[in-house]
Amino acid sequence: MKNEEIEKHKMAVKKLELIKDKAFEFIKKNLGKVSEYNVQNFILAEFKKENLVTEEPIQIVAADENTAIVHYFPKKKNAKIIKRNSLILIDIWARLNEERAHFADITWMGYCGKIVPREIKAVFKKVINARDFTMNFIKRNLKNREFPKTKDVEMATRNYFKRFNQDKFFLHRAGHSLGFHICHGKYFRFDKKSKARIKPNIPFTIEPGLYFKNRFGIRSEIDCYITEDYKLIITSKIQKEIVKI
Repeated sequence: MKNEEIEKHKMAVKKLELIKDKAFEFIKKNLGKVSEYNVQNFILAEFKKENLVTEEPIQIVAADENTAIVHYFPKKKNAKIIKRNSLILIDIWARLNEERAHFADITWMGYCGKIVPREIKAVFKKVINARDFTMNFIKRNLKNREFPKTKDVEMATRNYFKRFNQDKFFLHRAGHSLGFHICHGKYFRFDKKSKARIKPNIPFTIEPGLYFKNRFGIRSEIDCYITEDYKLIITSKIQKEIVKI
């Protein structure tokens, strides 16, 4: 049963990645005409086509300074129009409309222009390095045939940002398990007060981010799971560069 559940999760990931690509293309074709809210609705329409279901609150589509709000959900009346030189954060989560289907949850960054500003590129680099550092921290634990403590994973990510004196801008946890009925699964979450360990065959996210109020934010999120024989399996694509829209 576990293998079947993991396969359903992987299928949901593939569908989300396809929809993410379509959303960026939708923005590109309608630049200056569509808002964050319009893109959110586009994504939800694609969910229906792909037989995916999600949960409230809906999905995160943020532009410019709204990317600095960790949980930003655009509303029709005040959504920003996406224009040239806008920074875009898309965070989407859904599962197959089937029994025993884990959620998938991904976040990608895009920029509506040919040249990404130097400061944004520098912060993006720190965030993806933190993501990769967290992955490698987990792998080091697994080499010792230990399922990592979630508080240790959380602190490893925070301490990475602390090297640059930017841990105060890391405003959410490093990740969470992925559930069947809700995206933030009940199995475990990365938290400095947690006493849990990562459990095998349960998909989870790694999602570091830095958020600078009223300016911009960057997040990179991947999905993965650990096998019973202590191997970390990445189930989503890993963003290495900001998508140029």
